[in-house]
Amino acid sequence: MLDNLRDEANSKSFFEDESQTSEAASTASSVPRSNGRLLGMTPIQRFVIAVLMMVMVCVLGMMCLLITGKIGFYF
Repeated sequence: MLDNLRDEANSKSFFEDESQTSEAASTASSVPRSNGRLLGMTPIQRFVIAVLMMVMVCVLGMMCLLITGKIGFYF
């Protein structure tokens, strides 16, 4: 059983298939994006994600400052 696997791995057709798939992948990556989409999202979706990430960073920064005592709220 293992001998058959070694024979198939050493055969030229095995390596030719691999080279054909790498050529197909290289041509697919050179195709320009269409419809203004990046990562499959519309510009509005990317904007919302960017705003949410900015809010998360600001909230986490304020929490770190409060925990370390660099700022404080006095009532």
